[in-house]
Amino acid sequence: MSKRRKDNSIKPLLLQRDDNRAAKAAGFVFFLGFVFFPLTGCQLVDYNKPDGGLMPSGAPVTVDKVSKGDSLAQLGASQHPRILQTYGGEYSDPKLERMVAKIVGRLTAVSDNPDQTYRITILNSPNVNAFALPGGYVYVTRGLLALANDSSEVAAVLAHEMAHVTANHGILRQQKEAEVELTNQVVSEVLEDHSAERETAIRGKLRLAQFSRNQELQADAIGIKMLGRAGYDPFASPRFLQSMEAYAAFRNVSGATDATLDFLASHPSTPQRIQLATDQARKVGAPGVGKTDRDDFLNGIDGMIFGDTADEGYIRGNQFIHPKLGITFSVPQNFTIDNSSNAVIASGNNDIAIRFDGVALPRGLTPVDYIKSGWVSGLDASTIRPLTINGLEAARAHAANDRWQFDVVVIFVKDRVYRFLTAAQKNSTELDSIATSTTSTFKTLSSREISALKPLRIRVINVRSGDTVASLATHMQGTNAKEKLLRIINALSPTTNLSAGDRVKIISE
Repeated sequence: MSKRRKDNSIKPLLLQRDDNRAAKAAGFVFFLGFVFFPLTGCQLVDYNKPDGGLMPSGAPVTVDKVSKGDSLAQLGASQHPRILQTYGGEYSDPKLERMVAKIVGRLTAVSDNPDQTYRITILNSPNVNAFALPGGYVYVTRGLLALANDSSEVAAVLAHEMAHVTANHGILRQQKEAEVELTNQVVSEVLEDHSAERETAIRGKLRLAQFSRNQELQADAIGIKMLGRAGYDPFASPRFLQSMEAYAAFRNVSGATDATLDFLASHPSTPQRIQLATDQARKVGAPGVGKTDRDDFLNGIDGMIFGDTADEGYIRGNQFIHPKLGITFSVPQNFTIDNSSNAVIASGNNDIAIRFDGVALPRGLTPVDYIKSGWVSGLDASTIRPLTINGLEAARAHAANDRWQFDVVVIFVKDRVYRFLTAAQKNSTELDSIATSTTSTFKTLSSREISALKPLRIRVINVRSGDTVASLATHMQGTNAKEKLLRIINALSPTTNLSAGDRVKIISE
């Protein structure tokens, strides 16, 4: 639960009906607004040509080639602060920065525009993402670096994003969106036939979608060619797409992860796209020919923070701990817990879910006053009662709509109110026991407990004789699915075994 906003507040909770997966499981919705400039879509692909007919722009738009007063040249610079705010700022690690800079340098030297200057920023975010903006701004999250397994995989993502810049995708996308918007406006103003207006709008959206798919394929083709020319393994591109898919599925089990901040949200991966990337790699070279620079990469990420920082709070098994706020609670052992930017979400069997967030406490209110203040719809006022949880003032009530029943608990700590919403289907008999067992664990942390908390980090270890995936998984922290996560972050298939001398990543304090 992030504290990045200046008021350290979480958006108000709304109880309402929704059919998406996360809301269906929990009976509530939440959202994070972010203006994002997708860098996707360009020219049609001609599969009859050796390179699919895909070529970078002959005159890429860079800061140096556009006057300082031009809004396009300033787009990247203007969005940079917003991206830093959304993704937790920059992650500073000289060893890691040198490793990434080395990869970018090798790619730039063999690119179709070696004079292009790139500003590379490692973002302090556990989300798996990388993207580029006009003007040479390229971003990669530490979450993506943690998932990669060698330099060629990082190079594959960065080459793809550099291809977006070289091919003017950000500019072309913005121009295409403007054209569609103008067309829709003209239709709306000129035609009385609203069915024609709707048809034009739908066709415009389909054009943008097609534009987007082809632009991604173009960036794939250009990026994979860059990999080959730089001496990297060209098959790193399809390989890492598969790793990202596996990790996305692992993280999204609870439906709580904000997937809009991940790479696959703006760069959709499909079996067809992976196959096309594999086909493109075969044109560049045979498997096993290119370099991976695995040891150099592993040395670079060894010790890097994994997952959330103290500003967002930590998840340790079934426990949520927030050292900056000085609070903690636990969910039932069989629940999956996830920390999004707006709230902590935990989900269990039988469509039972728990949502936890916190906001600034209005002055002069008691817990009972607060729970009746109008932020919960469907509240049953007759169920409101005050209580004390581990010495803290609190209140509990029930609410309901046509499909769901809710247990609502608010707890006062200094100038903040923390809110638990436990949701279950109307016919469930488990609501009260699940809600009580969770909220009763909420407590404040002592200064000694806070000082003992450390973030999780990537630790690179050498496999010794007798070690197995199962035995090494026992050293993993921060997850109940230890072996599964160990295999995902090391790109190990369910049948892959380890040998003495192998280097693998584990996650621990």
